[in-house]
Amino acid sequence: MAKVIVLMATLDTKGREIAYMREIVERRGHSAVVIDTGLMGEPTTPADYSNSDVALAGGSSLSMLRDRANREESAPAMAAGATVIMKDLVAARKVHALVALGGTQGTTLATAVMRELPYGFPKIMVSTMASGNVGPWVGVSDITMMFSVTDIMGLNPFMRRILANAASAACGMTEVEVDEHRPTPLVAITTVGITTQGAMRAARVLEDAGYETIVFHAVGTGGQAMEAMMEQGLIKAVLDYSTIEVSNHMHHALLDGGPRRLTVAGRLGLPQVLCPGALEVLVFNEPETVPKCYEGRRLVRHSPKITDLRLNADEMVAVGEEVASRLKTAGGEAVFLIPTGGYDSYATKGEALYDPAADAAFVAALKENAPLSVKIVERPQDINDPGFASEAAETLIGLIRAKAA
Repeated sequence: MAKVIVLMATLDTKGREIAYMREIVERRGHSAVVIDTGLMGEPTTPADYSNSDVALAGGSSLSMLRDRANREESAPAMAAGATVIMKDLVAARKVHALVALGGTQGTTLATAVMRELPYGFPKIMVSTMASGNVGPWVGVSDITMMFSVTDIMGLNPFMRRILANAASAACGMTEVEVDEHRPTPLVAITTVGITTQGAMRAARVLEDAGYETIVFHAVGTGGQAMEAMMEQGLIKAVLDYSTIEVSNHMHHALLDGGPRRLTVAGRLGLPQVLCPGALEVLVFNEPETVPKCYEGRRLVRHSPKITDLRLNADEMVAVGEEVASRLKTAGGEAVFLIPTGGYDSYATKGEALYDPAADAAFVAALKENAPLSVKIVERPQDINDPGFASEAAETLIGLIRAKAA
């Protein structure tokens, strides 16, 4: 079946390139819809949605934006307009993929649009900026970044190949049929390396019970992506096995999950079981990157580039209070299951980060401040113990079934 590929760029500077990509799409038996996000110049190829249409959809007018000629104001307005157009087209199922071209400005605008589109909808950004850190443009979205190598300015044998690759990739993505039907809720699980054994065991228990699982590496972006998927309705229950992203946010460490972490599942009323996986650990790069305020702390070299640091009792009290505060959004029943034998493989008896007194301080603060909707349960095992992991999964299964009853 023929699909519709959206091609987006500033047509005053990249009109020839877009026209060529339209040819490639049509040769493959599909059709293209072109959106012009240019501002100042005249388009060099026709658009299905003109820059005037885009400006109007963004709540402005092209003449007004041109008169001001201020990129700081005009770029967000054009991005907002393109987002409105794309979201409407996607919601109506009139389009099936988006490919955009851009340098610094074009990439910033197009990826702002892409980040607002659903997970799974194909998004390809052909960019001069794709060889470095693409985090600012991708965020936690499933954007495919394609490095253009040269500036996107004119057609030549090399650029035609790059553009043909991008257009064909988008066509290929739309041609693949994937069965997304799920008879049971999709269950999210969070983990980091030092809680992996427990998380793997929990996943097996859930899968044996007929549930599909989706596992997130709790490195900051992992938790954020998980919660974004919850908001899009893709995830219906969560085993938040590794909540390290909260303490790392509090202390500005590497695995920072942001201020919303632990608030979304509760706000949506999703069944959730939480565990303090690696919550006592702050993650930094090499030892010399550890802030001076932590001098003298116990450290573990997790890898040549990663150093783990243990929080003390006072800091764990603050973490307990913060976790409890975030869980006050919980609209349904939640269970916080605590393994008093250690929150990860570095924090069990005999290991470098073992500190049961600090862990107990966290538990006391959590109990004192948590909402009544959160049931707190302690178990003597460590977090990677098969029995503990199995209980965590089985507890979540019980909550899922109770909600469905």
